[in-house]
Amino acid sequence: MTRAEAPSSALLTDRYELTMIDAALRDGTAARRCVFELFGRRLPGARRFGVVAGTGRLLQELRAFRFGDDELRYLRDNRVVGAETLRYLENYRFTGSIRGYREGELYFPGSPVLTVEGSFAEAVVLETLALSILNHDSAVANAAARMSIAAGDRPLAEMGSRRAGERSAVAAARAAYIAGFGATSNLQAGREWGIPTMGTAAHAWTLLHDSEEDAFRSQIAAHGTDTTLLIDTYDIRRGVETAIRVAGTGLGGVRIDSGDLPTVAAEVRAQLDELGATGTRITVTSDLDEFALAALAASPVDAYGVGTSVVTGSGAPTAGMVYKLVARQDAAGGWVAVAKTSTDKGSKGGRKAAFRTLSRGTATSELIAVSDGFDEIQTAADHPDARALQVSLVEASEPDPAFEGAGGVARAREHHGIVREELPVTGLALSRSDPALPTVYIDA
Repeated sequence: MTRAEAPSSALLTDRYELTMIDAALRDGTAARRCVFELFGRRLPGARRFGVVAGTGRLLQELRAFRFGDDELRYLRDNRVVGAETLRYLENYRFTGSIRGYREGELYFPGSPVLTVEGSFAEAVVLETLALSILNHDSAVANAAARMSIAAGDRPLAEMGSRRAGERSAVAAARAAYIAGFGATSNLQAGREWGIPTMGTAAHAWTLLHDSEEDAFRSQIAAHGTDTTLLIDTYDIRRGVETAIRVAGTGLGGVRIDSGDLPTVAAEVRAQLDELGATGTRITVTSDLDEFALAALAASPVDAYGVGTSVVTGSGAPTAGMVYKLVARQDAAGGWVAVAKTSTDKGSKGGRKAAFRTLSRGTATSELIAVSDGFDEIQTAADHPDARALQVSLVEASEPDPAFEGAGGVARAREHHGIVREELPVTGLALSRSDPALPTVYIDA
């Protein structure tokens, strides 16, 4: 689908975004310059770091954020907003700027993952879209990164499409790939985002045939001996014997999808070696998560396939990020820092610049410089011992295409691999704990 054909994303939003614009146009505050910030107050599941994912998808949807005739008709017919607001929305274009963490970057509590600057009306309406994309994709990436750490050098494939909504499945495959998975079973994710795809056969293939041997012979005839045969439809030991008898000792791989995986994997490896199939790889699936992967670290397993747990965030299905107004101009044009003070839901006002301090290549803190306005904002030159975390994503209404499409995904994956190496060793642990890095605020 080309950008010109992309459906509008303007109604992928909550009603109150538009009713706020309706009231702001009436009282004259709609044009006030504002700074909104997207961040997480805490890391979900008491994890030690988070992974930013979804930025490229957000930029793509921002291009399609237009109120066309159909959208305006719906709003008018359902009396969502008044005539003045309908005229405003008819000509809506985001003309502000967006800065933020690169996709694939690590984040911590308070990290200004996105900073959206513009008029109140044009910036507030992006809240729901930005949160729905980054909360979902970052939750998947958070889980995927932990699984990638647990898997070590062994390949990981994402295969959870049937456990998610059809479009969420594509987004989840993308986020998992950015955070360390090497392939997906989802063909649309392969086509749309350039992710390698994988997959051979399910149990239905074996059950279709009159015997397991017939199924294996047919698969070998179609795909060659480098294929992977699913050996646990009936009896695993017999399945291994049949697979090697049919394919020979050069069989590419076998897949195990049931049983006590550490025990079964060891038994299958021993049997394959006894039969002379010492090069046949073992792939395991079956409801794996990061803890199951860690438990298999000492087992003779060559690759993993993960489904439900990765596409649902492995117990933390949302990243819990929020989108808050942190600075605005007052009636006289001066800048004012603003923040919620609600119990357990407070935020820190002011426009922010973020840096990751490093000592001999290892991250030591998330350093956030806070300013009430624009002029005092700090840059990398102010912190020579740190790495600047924010980049320009949208300037003068134009998203940077470098972060979009398959190329953007590849760059995000590469960036994630680099920055994860900065974590202290304690940040790689899977147990619940405080964040691996403290968040330190300073006045700009």
